[in-house]
Amino acid sequence: MAKQLPETANRTERILAYMMVAMVGASIVSFFAVIVATFAGMESADFSAGVWPAVILAPLFALPLAIALIIALVVVSARRRARNASLGGGTSAGRSPARGR
Repeated sequence: MAKQLPETANRTERILAYMMVAMVGASIVSFFAVIVATFAGMESADFSAGVWPAVILAPLFALPLAIALIIALVVVSARRRARNASLGGGTSAGRSPARGR
């Protein structure tokens, strides 16, 4: 029986995955920053000055962008796997050796 090598992600898939993780991470940091600032005594009027409007709006844009990146990652991965299946019999290492030879 031929060894099946694990499929590796290509550069596009890795970039999409890291971008998605960065967007979700930035959103989580923004959530905690607002929670800590509120706990520290900031009022709602204090959040309208400085960098706080960007911190508050970051999750509103980053989370939908992360979902779009997940969808793009699924599409790219599915296309690569379909291409590998049609060319190489389902493995990324190529065709398995013929039996009985």
